[in-house]
Amino acid sequence: MRDTKTKGIWVWGTPLELDINGVKTSVFYLDTEGFESIGKSNVYDDRIFALATVLSSVIIYNLPETIREADISRLSFAVELAEEFYGRVKGQDVAFEPAKLLWLIQRDFLQGKSVQQMVNEALQHVPNSDGNKNIDQVNQIRDSLAIMGDNSTAFSLPQPHLQRTKLCDMKDGELDPIYVKKREQLKELVASIIRPKIVQGKSLNGKEFVAFLEQILEALNKGEIPSTGSLVEVFNKGILERCLKLYSEMMAKLRLPLPEKSLQNVHESSKGKTMKSFDEQHFGRHHAKRSVMQLDEEIEKVYKNFIMANEYQSAKLCEALYTRCEDRMDQLQVLRLPSMAKFNAGFLQCNQSFERECVGPSKANYENRMIKMMGKSKSSFIKEYNHRLFNWLVAFSLVMVVVGRFIIKFILIEIGAWILFIFLETYTRMFWSAESLYYNPVWHFIVATWETLVYSPILDLDRWAIPLGFVVVILVVYWRCYGGRKNGSRWLLPLYNNHKGGTDRPRTD
Repeated sequence: MRDTKTKGIWVWGTPLELDINGVKTSVFYLDTEGFESIGKSNVYDDRIFALATVLSSVIIYNLPETIREADISRLSFAVELAEEFYGRVKGQDVAFEPAKLLWLIQRDFLQGKSVQQMVNEALQHVPNSDGNKNIDQVNQIRDSLAIMGDNSTAFSLPQPHLQRTKLCDMKDGELDPIYVKKREQLKELVASIIRPKIVQGKSLNGKEFVAFLEQILEALNKGEIPSTGSLVEVFNKGILERCLKLYSEMMAKLRLPLPEKSLQNVHESSKGKTMKSFDEQHFGRHHAKRSVMQLDEEIEKVYKNFIMANEYQSAKLCEALYTRCEDRMDQLQVLRLPSMAKFNAGFLQCNQSFERECVGPSKANYENRMIKMMGKSKSSFIKEYNHRLFNWLVAFSLVMVVVGRFIIKFILIEIGAWILFIFLETYTRMFWSAESLYYNPVWHFIVATWETLVYSPILDLDRWAIPLGFVVVILVVYWRCYGGRKNGSRWLLPLYNNHKGGTDRPRTD
């Protein structure tokens, strides 16, 4: 009848079980709604044909009488699938194996050309001297059908009876015997070319077939018009995720922070390996470009996260080094025994450690901060250095006066200490200002002597002043208590002598 009986896609309720290459296989027969049904759009036809093309392992393309241009045009979706999914290198997994195309032509005349000759002639190029775009498009489909090559078969079937309106009520005995015979041959042919549905290298069972159906429906319903591109995206989704994971794993091996150039080099190398891996695995030729662009976008997103992480780790590291140097400069500002040599050594050590350990995008910013901070610290130290050294030497001279007179009782030590004190407090105030003293050669000699005594690579007097002072005190006490009794009073240096007369002066009452 002319009104449509099949709506959408019907599935035969009970699968037919066949033995295919020794494997028990359930075969489902699908019946699709015909093209150009009343009240249905071309988009609806496209969805039906697209879904049937993807789900089936055999497509029976049922045509009346002959092959028209429109019939070839409707195969464009099957051709795109062949181009995108079937043209893969042998030995690699494919998304799903191509469906075999069976051209079933129902005609009343069986003489003349065979149906295979009819199909071959219909697929030959049509001359297009006028440059008609529609003819060019159909010719491209003709060319692409060659990809399906061995998957194409032709079969003819005569009309079952001249009275077509009564076909639904007739039994096989009433039908044309030639039709019945050809119908049985057709069933045998279909059974011989049936193969299990292979998806990504695996034969599907019932549950997997339902999941596959849902996946295809999701892809075909993405846009207003079903496209091969949407199918390509679905099948490339898992590959894209694996490749993106591969890139993330390679980048995760990095120990941040890194210089920007090094991070970029690793990114480009990892991206190249990822793209190569995707290129070896992905499905689709033309429509795969969108998946490639999507993978590139996802990689760039991950890379931006690594850039942010690198900036954070760089800032964290450089801030710690900057703070450490700042604390070190503060410590050098308040040395118990001021030493320019020690300050310069600490200054150089901070600079070298910062330059060596601070890496990444934050280095330039923190280098500027370091230069300003170190410059201020050095200026402040130099400004206070001479003043503190002057006061320290004044105090030192007074201490040595007391030590030389009352403890050790060395006249020369006391005299030397008085000379130093008088030079610092009296002579300098009479003839020089405090600032002019710092440019005097005598002061330079004093500073050089001081630096030699206070700091050297072997001995840091600022660190060991208290322990050494404690040792000196013990030795002096020991000498005062026991040394004089054992060794007498024979000294090379003049000592204070409080004895009047001799030890043999007689005692008085």
